[in-house]
Amino acid sequence: MSYARAYARSNRKIAVVVEDDVIQRDMIALLLEQGHFDVIQCEDAETAALAIMRRHPSLVVTDIKLTGKMDGIELAYLAVNCDPGVRVLVISGRPPAAVLPDGVKFFEKPVYPPVLLRELAS
Repeated sequence: MSYARAYARSNRKIAVVVEDDVIQRDMIALLLEQGHFDVIQCEDAETAALAIMRRHPSLVVTDIKLTGKMDGIELAYLAVNCDPGVRVLVISGRPPAAVLPDGVKFFEKPVYPPVLLRELAS
């Protein structure tokens, strides 16, 4: 890899995608990669929490219902507490049962690519 390509890649924003459905996770990750993000894929909130604390992403996209002890709403609070400037999108088939942190946006599944891309562009 050339220095210029490595430098350009290192300046890309980081996104963490948390979804236990591998097809959904891959689709979201692909959209974000095409949108010039380096994507860290996680299937549970505990792994995502480590990635958030260590890599300081600019975007977190999470489902609410996840495997493990922490759900996506708790993860959204953790992400915002780690970095109040992080953008968090919560996606689920059902409306959230708890209040989301200020600034966190909710999208009901299925989330279509144009909707997600529009949100990222805004």
